[in-house]
Amino acid sequence: MQPGIVGGAPANPEELVRMYAPRTLRLTLSTRTVTLAVLTSLAACAPEGAETSARPASTLQAESVAAPAGSGSGEPSLAATADGVVMTWQERVGAEVHAVRFAAWDGAGWTEPVTVAESTSFFVNWADFPSVHVGPDGVLWVHWLQRGREGGYDYGIRVAHSSDGGATWSEPWTPHEDGTPTEHGFVSAFPVDDAMGFVWLDGRKYTAPDAAAREMTVRFRTATADGATGPEELLDERACDCCQTDAVLTPSGVGVVAYRDRSPGEIRDIYVTRFVDGAWTEGRPVHRDGWEIGGCPVNGPAVAVAGDVLGVAWFTAAGNEPRVKVAFSTDDGATFGAPAVVDDGNPSGRVDLVGLPDGAFLLTWLERIGGESAEVRARLLHSDGSHEQSLAVAAASAARGTGFPRAAVAPDGSVFLAWTDVSGTERRVRLVRIRRAGTEADS
Repeated sequence: MQPGIVGGAPANPEELVRMYAPRTLRLTLSTRTVTLAVLTSLAACAPEGAETSARPASTLQAESVAAPAGSGSGEPSLAATADGVVMTWQERVGAEVHAVRFAAWDGAGWTEPVTVAESTSFFVNWADFPSVHVGPDGVLWVHWLQRGREGGYDYGIRVAHSSDGGATWSEPWTPHEDGTPTEHGFVSAFPVDDAMGFVWLDGRKYTAPDAAAREMTVRFRTATADGATGPEELLDERACDCCQTDAVLTPSGVGVVAYRDRSPGEIRDIYVTRFVDGAWTEGRPVHRDGWEIGGCPVNGPAVAVAGDVLGVAWFTAAGNEPRVKVAFSTDDGATFGAPAVVDDGNPSGRVDLVGLPDGAFLLTWLERIGGESAEVRARLLHSDGSHEQSLAVAAASAARGTGFPRAAVAPDGSVFLAWTDVSGTERRVRLVRIRRAGTEADS
C-alpha cells in the first residue's frame, strides 16, 4: 500500500498527484473536483455484477513466451510487420546507463537484441516510454526520450529509423524545434504517404510567465527515411498533460489520432482528430463522459482498425465510477456509436486495442483484484457491441512499475502482449502469446 493511503483509498486529494502523475507541475489540483468519494472509487473494490454469465465463455488462450529482454528491462512496445512482430524496450546496461533495445519475432523465435541507442541521460518513465512503428516500405521507426540540460522534466523526443529490418539505425532526429526546457513525449505515429507522421504532447507553453497559460499541446510532424521533414502542426492547443496518444491509418487512408482533451472546466474526455486529404479536422469527443478531474489520470486511449471498423478504447472515472469503455466507428472516426463498458468492474485502465484479421478486436487492460494486486486481462470484442468473458492473462501489480501492457498482431492472427513485471526480485519484460481456440493461430 502506498504511503498516505488509508483502506486502499487516498487519504486526501493531493494523493492523486502521487498516484497518477509523474510530476506535480502539470496539475492544477482542485479540491472542489477531486473529492474523497472520487478517489475512493478509483482505488476501492468495484460493485459486483460487472461480469455476467450471459456473456459467452472466452475463446482466448494465453501461453508464456520467452522474451528477448534481460534483467532490468521494462517499458516494452510492440508493432506488427508484414512477416512478424517487432519489439522495443528499455534496459539498464550499467550503473548509470540505459539502452533502447530492439528484437524481431521471425516466426520461430526472437532475433538477437540490437541496441538502438544508449545513454546516461535517457528519460526513463513508467508512462512515457519508447515505441516502435512500421512505416512505408517496411521502414522501422523507433522513438525514445532524452533529458535536456536542465534535467528533471526537461526532455525531448529522439527518432531513428532502420531500412534493414533493425540491424542498423540512423542518427536520431528531433521533431520539435522550440528549444524550450519542457516536456515533449507521449509519442504515437502512423504512415502518411511515403513518410511517417509523428504525434506528441508538447509542453513549450509551460515557459509562459502566466501560470494560467501553461498548457500542454498536441503537435504533429512528418519525416521520411531520406531525411525530408514537414512543418510542425498544432492539433490541439489544450490537452491532458500526461496521457498517452495513439494513432492509426484506416484502410481508406484517413489518419486518426486519439488523445485525452482538457477543457477550461477540467473535463478530460477522449477526443479524436482526423487527417483527411492532407488537413487535420478539429478535435471532437468520442463520447462525452464528462469526467471532471483536477489532475491528469495518466491513462491514455487506444485506437485500432479491424476490417473497415475503427475502435477506440479508454478509461474514465466519470460519475465517481472507474470504467473501461469502447466505441466503434464505420466512417473513419467521423462519428461513433454509443460506447460499451468492457471491464470487469474494478479497472485501473492502461488499455490497448488491436484489430484481428477476422474483424474482431482484442482489448487488454489492468483489472484490480484487491490492494495493489491486479491482473492483465484480455477480452474479445465485436463491433456490434457483443463480447466474450475476459481472460486473466497474468498476475500483475497495479503499481506504476507495471506500466502499460502493449499488444501487436502476428501474421497468423495470434497476439503478442508484453508488459513490465515488477512482482519478483527483478524488473523484467514479460511476454505472452494469445490465440483464439479453433483458429489458424491455435494450430
